Amino acid sequence: MNNNIIIQELKEELNINENRIKAVLDLLSNGATIPFIARYRKEATGALDENQIKAINDKYTYYENLLNRKEEVIRLINEKGLLTKELEDNIMNCNKLSEVEDLYRPYKEHKKTKATEAIKMGLEPLAKQIMAFPTTGSLEQMASHFNMESGPALEGASFIIAEWFSDNAFFRKGIKNILINRASICSTKKKKSEDPNGTYEIYYDFKESIKYAKSFHVLAINRGENENILSVSLDYDKDEILNYMKQHIIKNNSSFVVPFVIDAINDSLKRLIMPSIEREIRRDLTDIADEKAIDIFKVNLEHLLMQRPLKGYRVLGYDPAFRTGCKLACLDEQGNVLHIDVIYPTAPHLDIENSKKKVLDLINKYHLNLIAIGNGTASRESEEFIVNVLKETTGVFYTIVSEAGASVYSASKEAQREFPDLEVQERSAISIGRRVQDPMSELVKIDPKSIGIGEYQHDVNQKLLSDNLDFTVSKVVNEVGVNINTSSQFVLNYVSGLTKSIIEKIIVYKHDHVIKSRDEIKKIMHSPKAYEQSIGFLRVIDGSNILDKTGIHPESYDIANNLLDYLKLNIDNINEENFKNLLKSINTMELADKLKTDEYTIKDIVSELLNPGLDPRDTIDPPILRSDILKITDLKKGMKLKGTVRNVASFGAFIDIGLHDDGLLHISKMSKTFVKDPTEVVRVGEILDVYIDDIDLKKNRVSLSLLEIN
Repeated sequence: MNNNIIIQELKEELNINENRIKAVLDLLSNGATIPFIARYRKEATGALDENQIKAINDKYTYYENLLNRKEEVIRLINEKGLLTKELEDNIMNCNKLSEVEDLYRPYKEHKKTKATEAIKMGLEPLAKQIMAFPTTGSLEQMASHFNMESGPALEGASFIIAEWFSDNAFFRKGIKNILINRASICSTKKKKSEDPNGTYEIYYDFKESIKYAKSFHVLAINRGENENILSVSLDYDKDEILNYMKQHIIKNNSSFVVPFVIDAINDSLKRLIMPSIEREIRRDLTDIADEKAIDIFKVNLEHLLMQRPLKGYRVLGYDPAFRTGCKLACLDEQGNVLHIDVIYPTAPHLDIENSKKKVLDLINKYHLNLIAIGNGTASRESEEFIVNVLKETTGVFYTIVSEAGASVYSASKEAQREFPDLEVQERSAISIGRRVQDPMSELVKIDPKSIGIGEYQHDVNQKLLSDNLDFTVSKVVNEVGVNINTSSQFVLNYVSGLTKSIIEKIIVYKHDHVIKSRDEIKKIMHSPKAYEQSIGFLRVIDGSNILDKTGIHPESYDIANNLLDYLKLNIDNINEENFKNLLKSINTMELADKLKTDEYTIKDIVSELLNPGLDPRDTIDPPILRSDILKITDLKKGMKLKGTVRNVASFGAFIDIGLHDDGLLHISKMSKTFVKDPTEVVRVGEILDVYIDDIDLKKNRVSLSLLEIN
């Protein structure tokens, strides 16, 4: 029964067919991973993607916990003998945990409060008499029956009444709705606070409607408040809230207790209700902002990991620095380290000539044709130096690489195990160089939060952020597929179904053997479940069976071979054009029926057979390679340039156009029509044609536009 209730909730919220939801939940409960379900169980789910499957899993867990809490609250109230059918229905109809807790509030065992002390003193009957709104007598006469002075008695009754109002779920819901629809969130600068860089300048006197509050404003305000620079509050019409309460509480305006009750309402609002609701609204705003920021981070990370590898280049990884010198790492086409060195072309050394000679010698000795320069400290000076070096050679280019997180990885225990004899900066140079050769394989070594492609990543819910980023990395790794013979432990950690112990077995085995088939991998694993869940994502590129380098699961090898037999084709000699022409003449559903499978499997097999071993990243634009430098003084308004998207935020995107600092493409400059979400227009790693919209030489800032400027 419980499960059916949750499935109905998921069906309505996610707009996904009930049978598909059940299929996903059944597969997950039987140990299937999300990548496996998305790729190899399309016939059961109707081809739901990873994000939809994750949403089902996450929402199911949430609603399961919510339902358990509802049943617990109903049980606790029933044990007190206070449960009614109406109350039970109201609890079961709640969509949020906060709504359940509001309904449970009056029935909770309260901690010691002013109201509970007054109740102990026997003043609850007086509170009830007052709330009956009598028309004869006086408050003093009513209080005289309680064996104490009227002042303390009435004060105690007022505390009880105020708590009754505070515990009323109807009042809380009504007040919260008023605030959400008509209140504003405000921030001001604290008088004695210091903000030397003016980081929060736009929030010194800021006001925005709660209903339309932008997520990045909420996160910025929260950070400013946490850093003790900003004071944050909600601005609303207090009289409107008071009138709302009076309208629902005052039963008889002619009663002599009305002023007393209004005072209790004011006390309840000021001391109990409003602080609680304001905290709840701030928390809701933050939760929404967290989700938005995390969604943007996920999209950015996915595009960053999906950047096209620059295959076939021999790379000089270049980690810029001043005093300690620029570290160099010479890498072959596979990223193997050929040589480590250091030069001192930047201040305070400025050993230009010797540095130039060493770089040219390394280019010639190791046949290097690409220099990857990290974009950190001394990057601009290093770029100018490299441009001058390249004037004395041919066929060599350079590119600027984001080095965010490189230092974090280089100082980690994993990096120390990989390169025990190297210094931190030398490991960074290797990481920078490898990032252009195979971005995914190198970036999976780094905590995604350190890669520098989000906004406010250190302010949002850290567990939620980590869970979502790990999911994104896993999604990309499994989508791309993993060459079992060249993959590192870092990449294998994200492959569907692989456990730590199985990964260790694979690594040990690979040390002495070249894996020739998926059957060989099966013997290494000794785990049918792990093999089933992982093997479709593990590729054997030069193995004994050509199907082993495709995304076709071994469970479908017979279907693939039967398909080729049916088409009278040889897998080792497939003519793409002829294959496509043959398939056009075939009804996919009929073919699936003949081969005793489903349409999804047939389509996936055909796609893999057309391009066995294809890396999906190879269809993406490669990085921009440069041989000369661009200066801000070279720019003119309206100039058209090519740029690389480095980061996308809620308010726009940062574009590398070849300057030291990225230019800002504001959301308002992305389209002639309204853009709600920048990630729908641009993506990290994308190569764009952009126009110079504005140049600020004093601040060294450039504003960009996707719209041609006349």
